[in-house]
Amino acid sequence: MGGSRYLEIAEALRRSIARDEYPVGARLPSESDLAARWSVSRGTVRQAVGLLASEGLIGSRQGARRVVLRQERRHSFQQLNSFAQWAQAMGCEAAGRILSRTARPATAEEATRLGVAPGSEVLYVLRLRWLDGEPVMVERTAYTDWVAPAVQALPEDCVSIMNSIAENAGIVAHYGEHLIDAVAAGSEDARLLRVRRGSPLLRQRHLTYTAAGRPIEWTDDRYRAGSVAFSVTNSAAAAPLERHAGPDVGAQNGRPV
Repeated sequence: MGGSRYLEIAEALRRSIARDEYPVGARLPSESDLAARWSVSRGTVRQAVGLLASEGLIGSRQGARRVVLRQERRHSFQQLNSFAQWAQAMGCEAAGRILSRTARPATAEEATRLGVAPGSEVLYVLRLRWLDGEPVMVERTAYTDWVAPAVQALPEDCVSIMNSIAENAGIVAHYGEHLIDAVAAGSEDARLLRVRRGSPLLRQRHLTYTAAGRPIEWTDDRYRAGSVAFSVTNSAAAAPLERHAGPDVGAQNGRPV
């Protein structure tokens, strides 16, 4: 058995939970039953269920059969949805609080991403987001100067900034670009998300545009581990990886091979 065996078992259990084979509140089979099902040791099963417990999918109490706490929260990039829209679709309650709003010169990266001159003024917003009463994400956003007044006018507990500025100011996001990586929690992230400093966080940075291609915001979102899973669906329909041989490829002595 390779060291990755427990990861395979954890993924199989994730899929079962997502398909409602083990609905919220249900108990997983015992470690002995799971070990017999996959022909592994109880120690391997313990690693698998421990991983799911660390993600918040199942209860963490040892010495008893684990209880399913929630389904995996998957965020798809097929549509451009706000955090609040995604949470609502998942059946979760979203909340947010703006912790600070500061007008300041754009950093070099912000200026490049937003397509403004270096030193141009942007509105920098620090915000904390909750799902079902649990802090899950720290949001740091730079808004361009033409968007700033609409954001400044919003209440601190605004549930969705993007929805609000669309309704109140006609500023509508039509498409975005996303960068995803992992970072360690700094002091501020750790305090806000109630994790230890240095804990792994899933970071999503994205740039949002209007239909005319005008940048709206450049955002750095940092999620607590286990709070969200990003889902990307693709296919070979667009054929970016399809190989087409040219007329001279593979030809030898005037004949194709």
